[in-house]
Amino acid sequence: MIGIIFAMEEEIASFFKDKDIINKKNIYELTFYNIKYANLDLIVVESGVGKVNSARTTQIMIDNFDINLIINVGVAGGLKNNVNILDIVVANKLIQHDFDISNFNHKKGYIPKVGDYIETDNKLKNIITNLGKNLKLNILEGTMISGDKFITDIKERINLGNEYNALCCEMEGASIGQVCKLCNIPFIIIRSISDSIKYNTVLKYDEFLFNSCEQITSFLNYILKELSNKL
Repeated sequence: MIGIIFAMEEEIASFFKDKDIINKKNIYELTFYNIKYANLDLIVVESGVGKVNSARTTQIMIDNFDINLIINVGVAGGLKNNVNILDIVVANKLIQHDFDISNFNHKKGYIPKVGDYIETDNKLKNIITNLGKNLKLNILEGTMISGDKFITDIKERINLGNEYNALCCEMEGASIGQVCKLCNIPFIIIRSISDSIKYNTVLKYDEFLFNSCEQITSFLNYILKELSNKL
């Protein structure tokens, strides 16, 4: 069974457009939808925005369903000049940029008993990256950073991109990865870029949110079809 976690209503609504919901289960005010697609058994949920919401949702999903792997998709903001609006970023590792115990001689992002960077599943990453190239999508593979802040300041985003050599920032991926790592569940994080450091962040986020959600949903559908043949 594959778990799919969206953060926002706009993202999950786009995914539901051509799907039949078999069943749904409410747990702690979260609604988990059972969907059959491409001969796969899916559990789909909207976690809400932020690291606490996404980590909580991931653990509840793992505890209540027979989950073999987790996919988290959504939108993100670019941190490098080569990351453009509607590019797709597949994370090879993630770090929480707002976790800071550097006063105790640790690097920023380091979490005791977890480490700093959390690596995604290599097999899933390769399948998805190769699929994107075959579809002639602009796929970027690299580091993604997560934190409980929607960053609008361009200088701050450039500094974060340089500090972590990261392609994009968002608010859920690394916390989902942390829970999956602790529970030994393979996972992958994928983002469609909704805004870039080349443009006014807030304006372009609002303008391209719908297109980014539609794009990541379309790509997710291709991924699920590909996984049905690979798994």
